[in-house]
Amino acid sequence: VDEVATTIDGQLRAGTLDAIVGWHTSAVRRHLVDVVRGRIPYVYTAVYEGGESAPSTFMTGEVPDSQLMPALRWMADEIDVRRWVVVGSDYVWPRRTAATVADRIRRHRTPAHIITTLFRPLGTPSFDDVLDVIERCDATGVLMLLLGDDAVRFNRAFGARGLHDRCVRLSPLMDENMLLGTGDHGTRALYSVSGFFESLPTPAGLDLGRRYVQRFGVHAPPLTSPGESCYEGLTLLAELVGRAGTLNPFAVEQAAQCPFTYDSPRGTVRFASRHLRQDVYLARADGLEFDVLSQVS
Repeated sequence: VDEVATTIDGQLRAGTLDAIVGWHTSAVRRHLVDVVRGRIPYVYTAVYEGGESAPSTFMTGEVPDSQLMPALRWMADEIDVRRWVVVGSDYVWPRRTAATVADRIRRHRTPAHIITTLFRPLGTPSFDDVLDVIERCDATGVLMLLLGDDAVRFNRAFGARGLHDRCVRLSPLMDENMLLGTGDHGTRALYSVSGFFESLPTPAGLDLGRRYVQRFGVHAPPLTSPGESCYEGLTLLAELVGRAGTLNPFAVEQAAQCPFTYDSPRGTVRFASRHLRQDVYLARADGLEFDVLSQVS
């Protein structure tokens, strides 16, 4: 994190950087916000905990209120999953997301109950103790707030214990690469909620997929939601700069004050209050692909 921040600060001082668009952790984002200090436009594209309001900083990723809360209601109404264990990596995004979910459940009487919340450091080699807790309690769902390799290791161990026979998993950050890494046995009863899936049969999404294959070939890595989000961030930056008529961060900030809509691979999206408002979908893993079940928000 410090190395990234130092590099960006050096480029800003040298005047060689016009804007930042990127998918990275909230821990990195917070450092970059402190370094950038509104000197250039910064578009953050990852799923995150919400609440960012720094000058000239704009978010395209999903937040708990429009992503996880509708998904939890769907899980309760459609498949009667109401008792949850939260498992997360030990840093800002999982911790603040878990706190937001617990708060919304209390305030809005969401039909869900959190039995316990467990955080483990990034790079945890084994989740045996977490799985022991899940086995001993009466949870019917696990809310996964895990990144990359951690999510893959957790899913593999979860499948090896056969916990999918009594407990589903829901993740706001589970892409096609993570399914491939997990393998078929670890993806049973696994759900994801996102603004984009490669298998989403919308005209805008299918068009992006077609152009991606034309450009990079049929053997290119999966596009995935993080990959698409970077394209989404560049699209938003182009919209903001086009409306401002300049890359000047103060002019871009002013252009962002008026809500607007535009067409993107996620369909018609609306930008307001520094955040992208988008359709969000719930999908279930079907082997190594996602089967999109419903639009939840």
